[in-house]
Amino acid sequence: QVRLVESGGGLVQPGGSLRLSCVVSGSIFSFNRMGWYRQAPGTQRELVAAITSSGSTNYADFVKGRFTISTDNAKSTVYLQMNSLKPEDTAVYYCHRLYGGYGSWGQGTQVTVSS
Repeated sequence: QVRLVESGGGLVQPGGSLRLSCVVSGSIFSFNRMGWYRQAPGTQRELVAAITSSGSTNYADFVKGRFTISTDNAKSTVYLQMNSLKPEDTAVYYCHRLYGGYGSWGQGTQVTVSS
């Protein structure tokens, strides 16, 4: 059974950086698409960034130029590098794997941007 475990969240000041990691275990690191989503209190979960197995990426407009998604196949890990963080980036960030028509979620990691 596939398992996704996120890490790297925390408290950071505005303008700061964090790198989130999502380790995929219980399955070979194959995917159609890996994505990072976020959900702030009282809001719906929204897509932040995604990467396909061919390496194509897409980003939500609100993170373009600030966030970068990448993978390390040898480590079965997908990353989200977040720079120039803003208070409105505060949310729980979730990793998602889409493979063979099935989706799997991680448990989430909290990111808080505050001075």
